[in-house]
Amino acid sequence: MDYLADMQEYMLDPLEERIIHALQIEGRASWAELSPLLGVDAVTLSRRWESLRERGLAWVTGIFTEGASALVDITCMPQHTAKVAQELIKIPAVMTLDHTSGGRDLLATCLGENPLAIWDVVTNQIGALDGVRNTQTHLVTEMIMEASAWRLRALTPAEAGKVAKPKPPRARAPRTVHPDVEYALRHCLLEDGRRPVSRIAAEHGLSEQRVADGLARLRADGRLRLRTDVARSVTGWPVYAWYFVRTAAKHIQQMRGLMAQIPEARTALAVASQYNLVVAVWLREMTDVMRFEAALEAAVPSARIVDRSVVFRMSKHLGHVIDDQGRATLGFVHPFTP
Repeated sequence: MDYLADMQEYMLDPLEERIIHALQIEGRASWAELSPLLGVDAVTLSRRWESLRERGLAWVTGIFTEGASALVDITCMPQHTAKVAQELIKIPAVMTLDHTSGGRDLLATCLGENPLAIWDVVTNQIGALDGVRNTQTHLVTEMIMEASAWRLRALTPAEAGKVAKPKPPRARAPRTVHPDVEYALRHCLLEDGRRPVSRIAAEHGLSEQRVADGLARLRADGRLRLRTDVARSVTGWPVYAWYFVRTAAKHIQQMRGLMAQIPEARTALAVASQYNLVVAVWLREMTDVMRFEAALEAAVPSARIVDRSVVFRMSKHLGHVIDDQGRATLGFVHPFTP
């Protein structure tokens, strides 16, 4: 089987790409706001987005920024890797799970209230699974670049600049968010970042104004970030790779500006482990894996890529269960427990 041909059996059309790019800029932009920009009526935009969502090709996630996070390398007994992955999918704290080459069989992204909570998950849940041979935790100390900043680049810079920004909290909105409102928003927006305020309010017995105020306040305070993702299999970047880097501490901040200039770069994390930087990229061809490595080391002379992994497939992404074609169509494991 031709791996790349199989992954690209369906590609996005130009309108779908433009819709996704607009929502990458503002995940809750209304179709009425986007209609003049995209040149298509709001009803059509809504219908096309729902089709993308139903097919698992694009989705919006509400990310709540508090707590700790870590990347966890997992090595397995070969005959047990698939079974271990199925069990990992069920663990709420495991937000994302990649099947990889290199010095790990699986690479998990874990979230917790604090580093101790992550240690507990790694030790008592992941490490306790039958078939797990070893784990290694890379605690994230700083987010250099987050994948929500990656863009499909279907809009021109001028068009992108016209996408409406989120509205700030109204003058009379409460300064703090009531726990009941925050619970409702966490419960709903993690699964669908575009869920309407009216629906959230009805599901949780709250007024629409309280929900709208809470949403605006969390976003303005930086506690809630919206992220629009697209199935890699339908983009022009079918190869997904992680690089594990050691570099001079003084160059870590230099990476922030560098990553912003590299279209392929998705994520860059400062970590506390035998590495101090981990970078994820989407690439067009398998041969680009080594080319990117050479370019990164040339741009940051102190950087040494100690290990690298190509992702064969992803089976979970921000709580969404992903099928073998990279589509988010198989359910949702809610990471938030009140």
